[in-house]
Amino acid sequence: MEHEQLKEFVTYEAFGAKGDGETDDMEAICAAHAYANSHGLPVKTKPDATYYIGSKALTAVIETDVDWGTTRFTIDDTAVENHKLACFHVRSVHQPYEVKIQTLTRDQKQLDLHLEDDCYVIVANANVKRFIRYGLNQDNGSTQTDCFILNKDGFIASPIDWDYEEFTRAEAWPIDQIVLKINGGIFTTLANRGESKYDYYSRGIDITRSNTVIDGMVHYVAGEIGHGSPYRGFLSAMRCAYVTFQNCFVSGHKIYTTIGSAGEPVRMGSYDLHANSVIDFKLLNCRMNNITDRTRWGVIGSNFCKNIWVENCTLSRLDAHMGVSGTYTIKDSHMGWQGVNAIGRGLLTLDNVVAYGRSLVEFRHDYGSTWEGNVVIRDSKWIPSGTGALELFSMGNHGEHDFGYPCYMPQQVEIVNLHVDDSNLPEDYEGLYLFSDPCDQGSYDEKPYPYLACKKMTGQNITTASGKQLQICRNPKPFAQTEVLLS
Repeated sequence: MEHEQLKEFVTYEAFGAKGDGETDDMEAICAAHAYANSHGLPVKTKPDATYYIGSKALTAVIETDVDWGTTRFTIDDTAVENHKLACFHVRSVHQPYEVKIQTLTRDQKQLDLHLEDDCYVIVANANVKRFIRYGLNQDNGSTQTDCFILNKDGFIASPIDWDYEEFTRAEAWPIDQIVLKINGGIFTTLANRGESKYDYYSRGIDITRSNTVIDGMVHYVAGEIGHGSPYRGFLSAMRCAYVTFQNCFVSGHKIYTTIGSAGEPVRMGSYDLHANSVIDFKLLNCRMNNITDRTRWGVIGSNFCKNIWVENCTLSRLDAHMGVSGTYTIKDSHMGWQGVNAIGRGLLTLDNVVAYGRSLVEFRHDYGSTWEGNVVIRDSKWIPSGTGALELFSMGNHGEHDFGYPCYMPQQVEIVNLHVDDSNLPEDYEGLYLFSDPCDQGSYDEKPYPYLACKKMTGQNITTASGKQLQICRNPKPFAQTEVLLS
């Protein structure tokens, strides 16, 4: 087929797409992107078209800019050939290659390597397990993994979290220097009707290309019924750096229950946004509706990331699941009923944040509630949803479980100008505490895997609507050595 008319951009219609919302256009969509990739052309769609994506196991590979504008897409997940296969894959034109690294140590800054390009590097040692999960979804841990930016001169531009004496993976991806931009697109997923079990659907947009911006995308979910499998994330960034989702609208997914690995019922996480092993991941001006709707799961999950920045967003939850290191910043944003969840190390900052939920920040109990670093909260407001005692920081670690790493409370906490609106709680509620009891009223004597205590907490202008004063913890023993300065 000749496409002499495709001088400036590629259309789906040139490859046979109907855009009528009924005809399965996926083969034409794939062909159009393949042509665009081979000719270095952008893709632009009809603003009033609706493209239907049906059951076929096809992925459209994106390597050039895309302008979806106000175009609509319907992704039908009610019956599919392969629910693990993404509908779109934004990928680099570069191929990865193996790098020879003898050893790595935590926070190492230089390698004796000279590369042709700045690279995103991912390394692993499958013989060491970290994040050995505790609780209803308990497991035997995950492979020790790190991702980092390695400059051409061997400088390591992002933190190394672990020590490596051997590698089962050491792979470099040259970083694309030009930013790839995808604009617009209004997507509706017709929800799957699978069995309610951990069998994640991935029929969305995967991004594995560094320097990618998704701008102005909208995603709705329709047709959920009384059961279904969870979603990994409609927008899913993995194994890359410098990825930004901005001006996007996303949707919470209905919560379904299954039997967890401990043999007890658990609610399954189901996400619209996902980041895994991403360096410098940004969410800017992203929105969703009904952030306090407890029938909908928190909208984003992340693992193994370095440096997360969230600004001017309204989301039901942020979750650094199996760790974030470097910086984790939430600024000028509203966080819904599941709030801010974190484990990792570095600097966690909440700046001008309005938060709902049972706690202001939850350090995930199933991963030891570890935050090896500092926390700063400024000019923020917390509107708690619980009853009884209120705890700004929720954490739990009884010191009996090996998570695969030492566990730390935040080492230094600084709070300046925080208002707790507890006006919706009964007048006789127990009061406000800085920390939850990590042992849940259990013994805090010497433990095989101790939870290392907070060193210093400073607070200035912490106020409550009820007038109740901030206390440290219902169990003061873990904080006997904590320096506390409140004014």
